[in-house]
Amino acid sequence: MTKLAIMGAMEEEITPLLSHFTDIQKNEFANNIYYEAKLNNLDVVIAYSKIGKVFSTLTATTMIEKFGCDTLLFSGVAGGVNPELKIGDLIVANKLSQHDLDITAFGHPHGYVPGGSVYVETSEKLKNIALEVARENDVKIIEGIIATGDQFVCDEKRKDFIANTFNADALEMEGASVAVVCDALKVPCLILRAISDTADMDAGFNFEEFLETSAKNSANFLMKVIEKIN
Repeated sequence: MTKLAIMGAMEEEITPLLSHFTDIQKNEFANNIYYEAKLNNLDVVIAYSKIGKVFSTLTATTMIEKFGCDTLLFSGVAGGVNPELKIGDLIVANKLSQHDLDITAFGHPHGYVPGGSVYVETSEKLKNIALEVARENDVKIIEGIIATGDQFVCDEKRKDFIANTFNADALEMEGASVAVVCDALKVPCLILRAISDTADMDAGFNFEEFLETSAKNSANFLMKVIEKIN
């Protein structure tokens, strides 16, 4: 029987998910709270990791190794660098990269370390379920590349560099590290993001203004995906 991990990076990203569950049990571990619940006959563990690659790696590994989750879904927000993406649009990652991983001084490409790879792929099966849900509900979604780094990227030159170097469609701060964990531990994962800011915005925009609605878009869509898994 599938035991499902559902992750977000921020509390705002899992709050709309928790609203779909009752009889939630809190379990504190490693300076975090894990919410255990059931959806019909499906066991679910929900957590927000805190922002960044280190915390998301810790949380994903904990959900798999301590709580025994065998499938992982990530719901949250991202910045769009593909000009086709507008605020609220959804992107499901077919692969992810770490845009701030740089040992090019040793002749390696950006995002690569020996023993690793520039890109890590997600579950084809879960991705196709998400695309099917989008078709059935007439929801705009794109399948694309998400670039992850430990920085909130506001600089236009940096955005252009990441977009061109990795052919990235969106930027965020956790997805690739979660995908690396899932790939190494042979756990299928889905990385779903709703766009909260876009490349044509300046650094002075109010991120919080768009965070809540975009997080709800991602969470509500993810619940429809979960129904298909269940």
